[in-house]
Amino acid sequence: MPLYEGVVIARQDIATTQVDTLADELTNIIVEGGGKVTKRELWGLRSLTYRIKKNRKAHYVFFNIDAPPAAINEYERRMRINEDVLRYLTVRVEELEEGQSAVLINKDRPAERTGFFGGGGGGRGGRDGGGFGGGGGGGGFRRPREDGATAGGGGDRFGSGRRPRGDDNTNTGE
Repeated sequence: MPLYEGVVIARQDIATTQVDTLADELTNIIVEGGGKVTKRELWGLRSLTYRIKKNRKAHYVFFNIDAPPAAINEYERRMRINEDVLRYLTVRVEELEEGQSAVLINKDRPAERTGFFGGGGGGRGGRDGGGFGGGGGGGGFRRPREDGATAGGGGDRFGSGRRPRGDDNTNTGE
């Protein structure tokens, strides 16, 4: 049978016991379809990167699944119907990983804060300094703007990416 990994994101306002019940229901759907869930991990209530249906946090549940495609189709159909499920992702894999997932292993480790995208210190900076995480000290990622320049200054003193007006005689042919 094919192997799958699945992550389910449930609403923040349901209790942990309700998350366990939801995970049991999803496991039963797989078992009824002729498959089995080899691993189930509750990652807990985690912050979302962006709001999903007015939720800032959500409960995460991870599954390792060994099931036929028909069971996966029913599993996903039921998640689309369930109001407690905000998002889900099921991916077919070649082999299932043994032991704890990386999320649970790194759960107790403090996050390293070196700057956005590994830029040197600083932070976002304003119009004239830094860029997108560079903090004025270099490094980092410069996000392109709509007008073709880069955010946070494009190397000139105006920060717009365009050449300043003036009488530099470069276009007059003199």
